[in-house]
Amino acid sequence: MTAIPTDTAALLQQAVALHQQGQLDAALALYQQVLARDTRQFDALHLSGVIARQHGQPQRAADLIARAIAVDPRQAAAHCNLGAALQDLGRTPQALASYERAVELHPGYALAYCNRGNALRQLDRRDEALRSYDRALLLRPRYPEAACHRAMLLNDSGLAAEALASADLALADQPNYVAALCARANALQGLQRFREAVESYDRALALDGDNAEAHCWRGTAMGRLHYYDDALHSYERAIALRPHYPLAHQYRGNTLRDLARADDAIAAYRLALAQGADAAQIAYALAALGAADAPAAAPSAYVASLFDRYADHFDQHLVQDLDYRMPALLDAAIRRHLGGDALDVLDLGCGTGLFAPYLRRYARTLTGVDLSRKMLDKAGQRGLYDELHCAELGQFLAGRVERHDLIVAADVFVYIGDLAPVFAQVAPALRPRGGFCFSVEASDGDGGKGSAAAADIVLGPSRRYAHSLPYLRRLAAAHGFELLEAQPQTGRREDGAAVPSYAVYLRSLKTAGHAGRPA
Repeated sequence: MTAIPTDTAALLQQAVALHQQGQLDAALALYQQVLARDTRQFDALHLSGVIARQHGQPQRAADLIARAIAVDPRQAAAHCNLGAALQDLGRTPQALASYERAVELHPGYALAYCNRGNALRQLDRRDEALRSYDRALLLRPRYPEAACHRAMLLNDSGLAAEALASADLALADQPNYVAALCARANALQGLQRFREAVESYDRALALDGDNAEAHCWRGTAMGRLHYYDDALHSYERAIALRPHYPLAHQYRGNTLRDLARADDAIAAYRLALAQGADAAQIAYALAALGAADAPAAAPSAYVASLFDRYADHFDQHLVQDLDYRMPALLDAAIRRHLGGDALDVLDLGCGTGLFAPYLRRYARTLTGVDLSRKMLDKAGQRGLYDELHCAELGQFLAGRVERHDLIVAADVFVYIGDLAPVFAQVAPALRPRGGFCFSVEASDGDGGKGSAAAADIVLGPSRRYAHSLPYLRRLAAAHGFELLEAQPQTGRREDGAAVPSYAVYLRSLKTAGHAGRPA
C-alpha cells in the first residue's frame, strides 16, 4: 500500500483509539473523514465494516470489508471479519470460505479457527468443527469462546462428559460467561444431573434474566425432576421474552400433558404449530391426545431425537426404572420354536443392543438397524454385532430378499401404528420357514384377556401405539405367516403399573423354491 499522509494517519489513529474505547459513532465519523480523503484506505474501510456489524448491519459490513479486501487481499483479519458478517447473513458456506482464507494467510490465527469451527458446526460437519476448535485451543489454551463453542458441539453430539469438561474450561477464565454456563447446564442434563443443571441455569439467568433459551432449557430440567409447575413457569417466561419460540410452546404443551391438562396441552401444541414447530411431531402429539387422526407411525425425527437423548442412560432407565424384560421374554419364545442355530439374524430397532447377548448365542451373523446414531454407538460398544446400520426400517429392508433366518423387533412397534407395511417388508427378507419374533403393547389393556372388540390400533397419551391380537392374526395370515405364539406378558412397567403386552412368534410359510406368498 502507498504511505498514508501524516494528517490522515493521525486521524486514523484517533479513530482506532475511539473504536477501542467503544465510542463507535465517533470512531465511524473519523473513518468516514479518512475515506473522504482516500476512498481506498484499507483500515478505514475494514474498520468501518467492523462497526457496521457491531451496529447490526451485516450486509453493509460485508460490503465495506469486501471493498477493503479488494484493496489488500493479504490481510487475514479482514477475511475473518468478512466471514463473521457473512455468517450473520446466513451465508455459512461463503463464511467458511472466508475463514479458510484467513487461516491460510495466518496459520496461527486462533480466532479464525474458532469462527471456522462455528461455521462447520452450522453445516453439521461436526468432526471438522471439533478439530477446528481443538486447533484454536492449541494455539490459545486459555480461550473461553473456543472452549464454550466446543462444549456446545459436544452437547450436540451427545458427548455430555466431554462437553462438561469443555464448558468448565471456558468458565475457569470467565466464571460469568452466560453461554458457557448454559452449555455446562446442558451437559449436566445429558449426564442426568438435573439438580446441578438447574443450578447452572439459575447462575446464567442471574446474569442474564432475559435469556429465553436458558429459561426454556431450565424448564426441561425441572420437568425431568417432575417439578412440572416450575417447568411450566420456565417455559412461560421463555415465551414472554420470545413469543415466537416454537420449541418453548411445544415443551409447554408436553408439560401441560404431564399435568393432565389435556385441553390446555392441545391449545399449546396448536400454538406451537402456528409458530412453526415441526408439523409432523405436533400432529403426533395432538393425535395422542385424541385431537387429530393418528398417523401410521411416529415421525422418524421424533423417534431419532427421543433415543438420541436417552442413549447414555437408556439401559439403566429401562432395566432399573421400568423393569424391562422383553428381550428375555422374546428369547424364550424363540427358543421354543427355533429350528437350529447358526442363524443369520436381523435385530430391527436394535437400540443399544439389549437383545444382542441373547441373539448372539444362536446367530451366525447378527445385524442391527436403528434410527438413532447415538443408540448405535452404544450398541457397537458391546462388540456383539457383525453389522450396524443407521436407517429407517422399511428403507433398510427393501431389496433384502431371503437374507435372514430370524428377524426380531423388541419394543419397536410401539412407535408404528400400521404394521402392514412392516409385515410386507419382513416377509420377503426371511428365508423359507424363517422366524419373525416381536413385541407389541396390547390395545385391549390386559394382554388379550379382556374385550374381544378391542381396537386394532390405539395411540395413547404416552405416544406409544398398542395393537390387538385379532389384528396381528389377520396380518400374519395376509403376509404368509403362521402364528405360533402370542403370549400375554408384562414386558415393562410404567409409573409402577404393568404394561400389558404380547410376545409374538411367527413362522414364514414360505418353502424352499417358493419365494412368494403361499397359495
